[in-house]
Amino acid sequence: TVMVRGYKSDGGLAYGSGVVVGKDKVLTSCHTFRQTGKPWVSQGEDTFSIISIKADRWHDLCLATTFGMPTAPVEIGTSFDLKKGQEVISIGHSNGVPSPLTTIGTVRSSFKVDDGYIIRSGARFALGASGSGLYSADGKLIGINTFKTTGHFAYFYAVPIDWMKQLETMPDETEFPIIGKAFWEEDDNKKPFFMQTAIPEIKENWAQLKTVSESWVKAEPNNVDAMFELGFANEHLGDIVNANAIYSKILSIEANHPETLFRLGAMAKKNGDDQKVNAIEQQLAGVDEDIAYEYSERVTNCKKECEKL
Repeated sequence: TVMVRGYKSDGGLAYGSGVVVGKDKVLTSCHTFRQTGKPWVSQGEDTFSIISIKADRWHDLCLATTFGMPTAPVEIGTSFDLKKGQEVISIGHSNGVPSPLTTIGTVRSSFKVDDGYIIRSGARFALGASGSGLYSADGKLIGINTFKTTGHFAYFYAVPIDWMKQLETMPDETEFPIIGKAFWEEDDNKKPFFMQTAIPEIKENWAQLKTVSESWVKAEPNNVDAMFELGFANEHLGDIVNANAIYSKILSIEANHPETLFRLGAMAKKNGDDQKVNAIEQQLAGVDEDIAYEYSERVTNCKKECEKL
């Protein structure tokens, strides 16, 4: 893990993170280069000039070439065989700290986009960690941490390492800054559905969530994540019959869908069905440790917080 730095026109310092993926090759987010005309790579007290860059602006991936960097590259994995609940590790320079910080989480969801799966995980990162690595438990690079939603209950997204294959075929560039909009910066109605549902869910705008998720289900009828968002919206709008019908359909497709189990447990808690609450807790423990812990805190052992479920 390295830092990617550069002075801005106002004299301030632009910074992000990067991952060494080959001899003198650093993979990072393109938006790291938007405000600097002369970036460089640093690791500890050592600095290395960036000679050229390959830029896939839309996917927000840039591959920088340096010179004389002795760091060995990471092992490359893939986003194609991810499972919900599996452990992932994020390593990056959150908040611009000199030593990289490590956070551990699980895969919450993955979304097929072009030739890879965008990963939403519970491995948190902050400003300065854009371009850092998301790794599988066996240490393979599976994604590049790129963007997150705002607020305390933020969603954290990494773009798939599989996109690097296309990036490596692109021409070298030597002019900075690197300008260009990424897919996640599109107007809300043009973003992928999984992004369109994130904001109304966080803001608890259930009517808007229902509208967007209905469009998602129509476009992808067998997508359990789309179905869940629709069920979640119906539940919070008071349409429990439809919510239960949707949740049942999800579990017929994916018996251990963790978010659906969580919601069914929350509804059981409100109905005073402690037997079902405890049964779901045991089921979640074998599916996703992060969600199982959250379920224990917010559902099984909740007090006043139960009314907010």
